Amino acid sequence: MINRRHFLTLAGATAGAIMLPRCISSTISRAQPLSDRFISQGGLLEVDLTARMERLDLLGDGRPVQVMTYNGQMPGPILEARAGDTIRIRFTNGLATPTNLHYHGLHIPPTGTADNVFLSVPPGETFTYDFTLPADHPAGTFWYHPHHHGLVAEQVFGGLSGVLIVRGALDDIPEVQAASEAILVLKDFDVSQQQVATPSPMAQMWGREGSILTVNGQRRPSFTIPQDGLLRLRIVNASASRFYRLAIASHPMHWIASDAGALEAPVTVEEVLLTPGERAEVLVHGTEAAGEYEVLNLPYDRGLMTMMQGMDNQTIQDQPEVLARLVYGDRTTVMAPPTQLLPIEALPEPSQVRTFVLNHGMGGGMGGMNQDGTQRGGMGMPGMNGGMGGMHRGGMGGGMMPGFLINGQMFDHHRVDTEVQLNTVEDWEIINDGGMDHPFHIHVNPFQVIERNGVAEPYRAWKDTVLVPRYERVRIRVPFDQFSGMTVYHCHILDHEDRGMMGILDIRA
Repeated sequence: MINRRHFLTLAGATAGAIMLPRCISSTISRAQPLSDRFISQGGLLEVDLTARMERLDLLGDGRPVQVMTYNGQMPGPILEARAGDTIRIRFTNGLATPTNLHYHGLHIPPTGTADNVFLSVPPGETFTYDFTLPADHPAGTFWYHPHHHGLVAEQVFGGLSGVLIVRGALDDIPEVQAASEAILVLKDFDVSQQQVATPSPMAQMWGREGSILTVNGQRRPSFTIPQDGLLRLRIVNASASRFYRLAIASHPMHWIASDAGALEAPVTVEEVLLTPGERAEVLVHGTEAAGEYEVLNLPYDRGLMTMMQGMDNQTIQDQPEVLARLVYGDRTTVMAPPTQLLPIEALPEPSQVRTFVLNHGMGGGMGGMNQDGTQRGGMGMPGMNGGMGGMHRGGMGGGMMPGFLINGQMFDHHRVDTEVQLNTVEDWEIINDGGMDHPFHIHVNPFQVIERNGVAEPYRAWKDTVLVPRYERVRIRVPFDQFSGMTVYHCHILDHEDRGMMGILDIRA
């Protein structure tokens, strides 16, 4: 077991205790079913999926808001399969702009009709995605969303996302199998005149956030937890930029799975920090008095509070916000959380170590660091720390609107940034040299976090997205196995990705 405080430090949660109310009595409408669920049959999951605009009662006040949906639902349909299954999705673009699909977290080919983010599906056209999950694919909570460069933040913030569940060995552990299960898709919106508001250039630079926080497309829904039993929460941060620092009144959480699969043993925590794109599975033990308990989003500063001080029309969360509630239901068989989960292999020593520096600037040729850690020529990379007129650590000032860089370069779809060899293991040192936190995501290839700021990670877990706090560094170990071809890595604050913080990865056979 990991000390709770130690875990929270690793997760990057802000310091300080917040007293949580034990019980609440406010009236909040109960959650409806999340959305349609499609489950594979006979080894095949076959779905028709359409991206289109729809008017939904997002605010719960009877005034519909126009959002982007899959099959008219927000979130989209739940897709459920098992390792070895074939997934076939006939995808139709009913939007006015091009789009595509990314299967976030799945270990499948990055080419052809699988997780190919270089595909573009024009408005009005249909494309069939067809791929097979590896026979050894881990069980877990994954998700799908658009990944058409330049439009990703707009389309995800507009509503496009859906959950993809892979069943397997984790689901067969007796205590997990006996638990009730609920999915929580966390997404924020900014609404103006009954539609998703267009963000200002400044909001796009920080990463757009909205003041309307939803769970499964609803405001403050409720979920049933069995008395004396376990509730399994599959939590997905499907927001474009917002971080969620989650806590449940009077209930610790038993963390059982991260982005890409089960942990070796549960980790008991008081709160969980999820950056955009991250997922967590937790068990909540129903041992408290019958009643209703708040699920809270606690304040977290991802680097904006200092930068936005004194700016007009900017609001920063400084108080806990209620996302949902847990309501005690009928008594069930007493069931405690498991003590062991699934083994995780220790990866071999890397064949190569690369360095990736995340920063803000005005494009290529401005300095930074090479992948071997040596300094490039040119101007020093500016960080952003302070008000609009200043840049930390030298560089350009005057309030210029920066792009977002990796190793001193903005994304260029004509340039391969990193070549690796198939069936090798590498260490990537991710250095955040700017004034905002950045979640770093690699497509197709899950990894293990080895150390943070030189301190070894005290447990093994499979991840596909990792938080790199401002002015800190994280080392990850990545096995490149099974699938060759080109894919990408990027910051998962999606405005930052669209504005250049992405690179092309070529896995060579």
